[in-house]
Amino acid sequence: MHTLDGGLSNALEERGHDLSGGEWTARVLRHEPDAIVAVHREYFAAGADVATTASYQSRDPGLIRLSVDLAREAADGVPGRLVAGSVGPFGALLADGSEYRGRYGVTAAAIEYFHRPRIEALLAAEPDLLAVETIPDTDEAEVLCRLLAEYDHPAWLSYSIDGDRTCAGQRLEDAFAIPAQVDAIVAIGVNCCAPAEVLPALRLVAATGKAGVAYPNAGEVWDAEAQQWLGTTTYDVAHVPQWIEAGAEWIGGCCRVGPAAIGRVAEQIRSARETGGAGAEGTAR
Repeated sequence: MHTLDGGLSNALEERGHDLSGGEWTARVLRHEPDAIVAVHREYFAAGADVATTASYQSRDPGLIRLSVDLAREAADGVPGRLVAGSVGPFGALLADGSEYRGRYGVTAAAIEYFHRPRIEALLAAEPDLLAVETIPDTDEAEVLCRLLAEYDHPAWLSYSIDGDRTCAGQRLEDAFAIPAQVDAIVAIGVNCCAPAEVLPALRLVAATGKAGVAYPNAGEVWDAEAQQWLGTTTYDVAHVPQWIEAGAEWIGGCCRVGPAAIGRVAEQIRSARETGGAGAEGTAR
Protein backbone atom coordinates (compact mmCIF):
# COMPACT_ATOMS: atom_id res chain seq x y z
CA MET A 1 0.00 0.00 0.00
CA HIS A 2 1.04 3.58 -0.62
CA THR A 3 0.29 6.85 1.14
CA LEU A 4 -0.32 9.59 -1.41
CA ASP A 5 0.20 13.25 -0.67
CA GLY A 6 -2.61 15.76 -0.24
CA GLY A 7 -3.64 18.93 -2.02
CA LEU A 8 -0.87 21.02 -3.55
CA SER A 9 -2.97 24.15 -3.94
CA ASN A 10 -4.08 24.40 -0.32
CA ALA A 11 -0.54 23.77 0.93
CA LEU A 12 0.79 26.54 -1.30
CA GLU A 13 -1.97 28.95 -0.28
CA GLU A 14 -1.21 28.28 3.37
CA ARG A 15 2.35 29.39 2.60
CA GLY A 16 1.01 32.67 1.21
CA HIS A 17 1.11 31.98 -2.53
CA ASP A 18 -1.47 33.54 -4.85
CA LEU A 19 -3.04 30.90 -7.11
CA SER A 20 -5.62 33.11 -8.81
CA GLY A 21 -5.79 33.10 -12.58
CA GLY A 22 -5.65 30.38 -15.20
CA GLU A 23 -2.18 29.05 -14.39
CA TRP A 24 -3.15 28.03 -10.83
CA THR A 25 -0.32 26.00 -9.23
CA ALA A 26 1.69 26.25 -12.47
CA ARG A 27 2.27 29.91 -11.64
CA VAL A 28 4.26 28.87 -8.57
CA LEU A 29 5.97 26.12 -10.55
CA ARG A 30 7.10 28.74 -13.07
CA HIS A 31 8.18 31.50 -10.71
CA GLU A 32 8.93 29.88 -7.33
CA PRO A 33 9.96 26.26 -7.90
CA ASP A 34 11.56 26.04 -4.46
CA ALA A 35 8.08 26.41 -2.97
CA ILE A 36 6.95 23.30 -4.84
CA VAL A 37 9.90 21.35 -3.45
CA ALA A 38 9.08 22.57 0.04
CA VAL A 39 5.48 21.35 -0.17
CA HIS A 40 6.53 17.95 -1.51
CA ARG A 41 9.00 17.63 1.37
CA GLU A 42 6.30 18.60 3.86
CA TYR A 43 4.09 15.76 2.65
CA PHE A 44 6.98 13.29 2.66
CA ALA A 45 7.82 14.35 6.21
CA ALA A 46 4.19 13.78 7.21
CA GLY A 47 4.37 10.18 5.99
CA ALA A 48 3.48 10.22 2.28
CA ASP A 49 5.55 7.98 0.03
CA VAL A 50 4.18 9.36 -3.26
CA ALA A 51 4.62 12.94 -4.49
CA THR A 52 2.19 14.01 -7.21
CA THR A 53 3.80 16.54 -9.53
CA ALA A 54 2.68 20.13 -10.08
CA SER A 55 1.88 19.44 -13.74
CA TYR A 56 -1.90 19.04 -13.39
CA GLN A 57 -2.83 22.09 -15.45
CA SER A 58 0.33 22.93 -17.38
CA ARG A 59 0.83 22.59 -21.15
CA ASP A 60 4.41 23.88 -21.10
CA PRO A 61 6.73 20.90 -21.76
CA GLY A 62 9.59 22.54 -19.89
CA LEU A 63 7.48 23.17 -16.81
CA ILE A 64 6.05 19.67 -16.98
CA ARG A 65 9.52 18.13 -16.99
CA LEU A 66 10.58 20.50 -14.23
CA SER A 67 7.67 19.36 -12.06
CA VAL A 68 9.02 15.81 -12.12
CA ASP A 69 12.56 16.97 -11.36
CA LEU A 70 11.33 18.98 -8.36
CA ALA A 71 9.36 16.08 -6.93
CA ARG A 72 12.40 13.84 -7.40
CA GLU A 73 14.55 16.42 -5.63
CA ALA A 74 12.09 16.51 -2.73
CA ALA A 75 12.22 12.72 -2.41
CA ASP A 76 15.85 13.17 -1.33
CA GLY A 77 16.80 9.74 -2.64
CA VAL A 78 14.90 8.00 0.14
CA PRO A 79 14.16 4.40 -0.92
CA GLY A 80 10.46 3.71 -1.47
CA ARG A 81 9.49 7.28 -2.28
CA LEU A 82 7.76 7.56 -5.65
CA VAL A 83 7.03 10.38 -8.07
CA ALA A 84 3.65 10.34 -9.83
CA GLY A 85 3.39 12.61 -12.87
CA SER A 86 0.05 14.40 -12.74
CA VAL A 87 -2.07 14.32 -15.91
CA GLY A 88 -5.06 16.54 -15.25
CA PRO A 89 -8.17 16.54 -17.46
CA PHE A 90 -8.86 18.66 -20.51
CA GLY A 91 -11.29 20.61 -18.35
CA ALA A 92 -8.44 21.89 -16.19
CA LEU A 93 -7.20 23.85 -19.21
CA LEU A 94 -10.50 25.72 -19.32
CA ALA A 95 -10.18 26.77 -15.65
CA ASP A 96 -13.96 26.96 -15.34
CA GLY A 97 -14.75 23.88 -13.27
CA SER A 98 -15.18 21.65 -16.33
CA GLU A 99 -13.28 18.82 -14.62
CA TYR A 100 -16.41 18.47 -12.48
CA ARG A 101 -18.77 18.41 -15.49
CA GLY A 102 -17.13 16.78 -18.52
CA ARG A 103 -19.02 16.81 -21.83
CA TYR A 104 -16.61 19.42 -23.18
CA GLY A 105 -18.17 19.61 -26.63
CA VAL A 106 -14.85 18.85 -28.38
CA THR A 107 -13.74 15.88 -30.45
CA ALA A 108 -11.70 12.92 -29.26
CA ALA A 109 -8.95 14.12 -31.59
CA ALA A 110 -8.84 17.47 -29.78
CA ILE A 111 -8.60 15.74 -26.42
CA GLU A 112 -5.77 13.55 -27.69
CA TYR A 113 -4.02 16.63 -29.13
CA PHE A 114 -4.13 18.14 -25.64
CA HIS A 115 -2.95 15.09 -23.72
CA ARG A 116 -0.35 13.43 -25.92
CA PRO A 117 2.41 16.08 -25.66
CA ARG A 118 1.80 16.48 -21.94
CA ILE A 119 2.18 12.76 -21.32
CA GLU A 120 5.28 12.65 -23.51
CA ALA A 121 6.83 15.55 -21.60
CA LEU A 122 6.18 13.76 -18.32
CA LEU A 123 7.59 10.46 -19.55
CA ALA A 124 10.72 12.23 -20.80
CA ALA A 125 11.41 13.19 -17.18
CA GLU A 126 10.96 9.58 -16.02
CA PRO A 127 8.40 9.63 -13.20
CA ASP A 128 7.77 6.32 -11.48
CA LEU A 129 4.18 6.34 -12.67
CA LEU A 130 1.52 8.65 -14.06
CA ALA A 131 -1.38 10.00 -12.02
CA VAL A 132 -4.18 10.44 -14.55
CA GLU A 133 -6.64 12.24 -12.33
CA THR A 134 -9.94 14.05 -11.95
CA ILE A 135 -11.28 12.62 -15.21
CA PRO A 136 -14.99 13.50 -15.38
CA ASP A 137 -16.05 11.70 -18.51
CA THR A 138 -15.70 8.26 -20.10
CA ASP A 139 -15.10 9.91 -23.51
CA GLU A 140 -11.90 11.45 -22.14
CA ALA A 141 -11.02 8.24 -20.30
CA GLU A 142 -11.20 6.29 -23.56
CA VAL A 143 -8.72 8.65 -25.22
CA LEU A 144 -6.38 8.53 -22.24
CA CYS A 145 -6.54 4.77 -21.98
CA ARG A 146 -5.54 4.42 -25.63
CA LEU A 147 -2.53 6.63 -24.94
CA LEU A 148 -1.61 4.78 -21.74
CA ALA A 149 -1.77 1.46 -23.56
CA GLU A 150 0.47 2.88 -26.28
CA TYR A 151 3.10 4.25 -23.91
CA ASP A 152 2.88 1.26 -21.54
CA HIS A 153 4.11 3.14 -18.47
CA PRO A 154 2.66 2.42 -15.01
CA ALA A 155 -0.26 4.70 -14.24
CA TRP A 156 -3.39 5.06 -12.20
CA LEU A 157 -6.60 6.56 -13.54
CA SER A 158 -9.06 8.22 -11.20
CA TYR A 159 -12.39 9.81 -11.99
CA SER A 160 -14.17 12.80 -10.53
CA ILE A 161 -17.60 11.48 -9.61
CA ASP A 162 -21.06 12.37 -8.40
CA GLY A 163 -22.48 9.51 -6.38
CA ASP A 164 -22.55 6.33 -8.46
CA ARG A 165 -21.82 8.16 -11.71
CA THR A 166 -19.02 10.11 -13.30
CA CYS A 167 -19.43 13.86 -13.16
CA ALA A 168 -20.62 13.62 -16.77
CA GLY A 169 -23.35 11.19 -15.71
CA GLN A 170 -22.03 7.80 -16.89
CA ARG A 171 -22.38 4.71 -14.69
CA LEU A 172 -19.25 4.00 -12.67
CA GLU A 173 -19.38 0.31 -13.60
CA ASP A 174 -18.98 1.32 -17.24
CA ALA A 175 -16.39 3.97 -16.45
CA PHE A 176 -14.17 1.61 -14.47
CA ALA A 177 -14.40 -1.07 -17.17
CA ILE A 178 -12.49 1.18 -19.60
CA PRO A 179 -9.15 1.42 -17.72
CA ALA A 180 -9.55 -2.16 -16.46
CA GLN A 181 -8.58 -3.34 -19.96
CA VAL A 182 -5.18 -1.58 -19.93
CA ASP A 183 -2.30 -3.59 -18.50
CA ALA A 184 -0.20 -0.50 -17.76
CA ILE A 185 -2.88 0.87 -15.43
CA VAL A 186 -2.01 -0.40 -11.96
CA ALA A 187 -4.96 1.17 -10.11
CA ILE A 188 -8.38 2.65 -10.78
CA GLY A 189 -10.45 4.85 -8.55
CA VAL A 190 -11.66 8.30 -7.61
CA ASN A 191 -10.26 11.61 -6.50
CA CYS A 192 -11.48 15.08 -5.60
CA CYS A 193 -14.87 13.67 -4.66
CA ALA A 194 -16.72 13.71 -1.35
CA PRO A 195 -15.16 11.28 1.15
CA ALA A 196 -18.51 9.50 1.57
CA GLU A 197 -18.46 8.54 -2.13
CA VAL A 198 -15.17 6.64 -1.92
CA LEU A 199 -16.21 3.32 -0.40
CA PRO A 200 -19.06 2.50 -2.84
CA ALA A 201 -16.77 3.41 -5.74
CA LEU A 202 -13.95 1.19 -4.48
CA ARG A 203 -16.33 -1.75 -4.22
CA LEU A 204 -17.10 -1.30 -7.91
CA VAL A 205 -13.39 -1.06 -8.72
CA ALA A 206 -12.78 -4.34 -6.90
CA ALA A 207 -15.02 -6.11 -9.40
CA THR A 208 -12.56 -5.19 -12.19
CA GLY A 209 -9.68 -7.01 -10.50
CA LYS A 210 -7.57 -3.84 -10.37
CA ALA A 211 -6.21 -2.22 -7.22
CA GLY A 212 -8.06 0.84 -5.97
CA VAL A 213 -6.83 4.41 -5.68
CA ALA A 214 -8.68 6.88 -3.46
CA TYR A 215 -7.91 10.47 -2.63
CA PRO A 216 -11.04 12.49 -2.02
CA ASN A 217 -11.09 16.19 -1.25
CA ALA A 218 -11.99 17.49 2.17
CA GLY A 219 -15.71 17.25 1.45
CA GLU A 220 -16.34 20.80 0.34
CA VAL A 221 -17.79 21.79 -3.06
CA TRP A 222 -15.97 23.92 -5.62
CA ASP A 223 -17.89 27.00 -6.81
CA ALA A 224 -16.30 27.69 -10.21
CA GLU A 225 -18.00 31.08 -10.57
CA ALA A 226 -16.89 32.35 -7.18
CA GLN A 227 -13.57 30.48 -7.44
CA GLN A 228 -13.82 29.15 -3.89
CA TRP A 229 -14.64 26.05 -1.88
CA LEU A 230 -17.96 25.99 -0.04
CA GLY A 231 -19.22 23.79 2.80
CA THR A 232 -17.51 21.98 5.64
CA THR A 233 -14.82 19.34 5.94
CA THR A 234 -15.95 15.70 6.14
CA TYR A 235 -12.59 13.99 5.49
CA ASP A 236 -12.15 11.40 8.25
CA VAL A 237 -9.15 9.06 8.27
CA ALA A 238 -11.18 6.62 10.36
CA HIS A 239 -12.61 5.47 7.00
CA VAL A 240 -9.19 4.44 5.69
CA PRO A 241 -9.37 0.84 7.04
CA GLN A 242 -12.66 0.37 5.15
CA TRP A 243 -11.06 1.70 1.97
CA ILE A 244 -8.19 -0.73 2.41
CA GLU A 245 -10.57 -3.60 3.00
CA ALA A 246 -12.38 -2.64 -0.22
CA GLY A 247 -9.13 -2.94 -2.18
CA ALA A 248 -7.51 0.49 -2.07
CA GLU A 249 -3.73 0.29 -2.36
CA TRP A 250 -3.09 3.99 -3.05
CA ILE A 251 -4.70 6.35 -0.51
CA GLY A 252 -4.32 10.05 0.16
CA GLY A 253 -6.15 13.33 -0.20
CA CYS A 254 -6.95 15.93 -2.81
CA CYS A 255 -8.00 19.57 -2.50
CA ARG A 256 -8.07 20.98 1.03
CA VAL A 257 -6.51 17.87 2.57
CA GLY A 258 -3.21 18.88 4.12
CA PRO A 259 -0.09 17.30 5.64
CA ALA A 260 -1.64 16.72 9.07
CA ALA A 261 -4.41 14.57 7.60
CA ILE A 262 -1.94 12.73 5.38
CA GLY A 263 0.12 11.94 8.45
CA ARG A 264 -2.92 10.27 9.99
CA VAL A 265 -3.58 8.36 6.75
CA ALA A 266 0.01 7.09 6.87
CA GLU A 267 -0.55 5.87 10.42
CA GLN A 268 -3.63 3.92 9.31
CA ILE A 269 -1.70 2.36 6.43
CA ARG A 270 1.22 1.41 8.68
CA SER A 271 -1.24 -0.26 11.02
CA ALA A 272 -2.78 -2.18 8.12
CA ARG A 273 0.65 -3.33 6.99
CA GLU A 274 1.47 -4.55 10.48
CA THR A 275 -1.75 -6.52 10.68
CA GLY A 276 -1.53 -7.83 7.11
CA GLY A 277 -4.38 -5.72 5.75
CA ALA A 278 -5.58 -6.08 2.18
CA GLY A 279 -3.16 -4.76 -0.41
CA ALA A 280 -0.26 -4.55 2.00
CA GLU A 281 2.19 -5.72 -0.64
CA GLY A 282 0.95 -3.43 -3.44
CA THR A 283 3.63 -2.09 -5.81
CA ALA A 284 3.90 0.42 -8.62
CA ARG A 285 3.71 -2.23 -11.32
